[in-house]
Amino acid sequence: MTPRAVLFDCDGVLIDSETACMDLVAADLARYGLPMDRAEADRLFIGGTIKGLCDKARDLGADLPGDWIDDFYSRLYDRLAQGVGLISGVTDVLDRLDAAGIRYAIGSNGSGKKMEITLGQHPDLHARIAPHIYSGQDLGCPKPDPGLWLHAARALNIAPEHCVVVDDSPTGCLGAANAKIRCFGLAEHDDGARLAANGAEVIHRLADLPARIGL
Repeated sequence: MTPRAVLFDCDGVLIDSETACMDLVAADLARYGLPMDRAEADRLFIGGTIKGLCDKARDLGADLPGDWIDDFYSRLYDRLAQGVGLISGVTDVLDRLDAAGIRYAIGSNGSGKKMEITLGQHPDLHARIAPHIYSGQDLGCPKPDPGLWLHAARALNIAPEHCVVVDDSPTGCLGAANAKIRCFGLAEHDDGARLAANGAEVIHRLADLPARIGL
């Protein structure tokens, strides 16, 4: 069944910002006593909040200072402001959705300020999705809490069963499963097994989405 709305994650699905973020994370973990390669950092931390990352890293032995979260955000925002691109296929996919009368929104665990910085660099994209840009962190219901996806569906006035989610993290896919919303897991760089394990139907390019939803 063709959905009436698509609910997109932001980082790694629409905006190519995860590399910058995770490079900073990996460097900081090494600096504070928890060295790991990028693949392991991605596996452990992509899709969560920075507070959740901080708590988990400390549990694993990282000696992160008390002001690390605020300091990390400051450095991350500076890095993102230097420029981030779009994930391949974004504009074409939104064109297809518009032509079919399918609405869309963003649901991200990133902060609203972070999305202002990244989406603000792409004003055409920002204008197409605003005002339906939602932060689970700001709303107090970060993924895998189903509340973020359910909030986005309510804001569009479309029942969850008539929506689909697109996310690139196990956390986001699990949030969709918890919300009982069909989910497509975007796995551009691996086989997507971890996304499938959390209830997602795996796609390997965003451009594959229209065909999978009947367009």
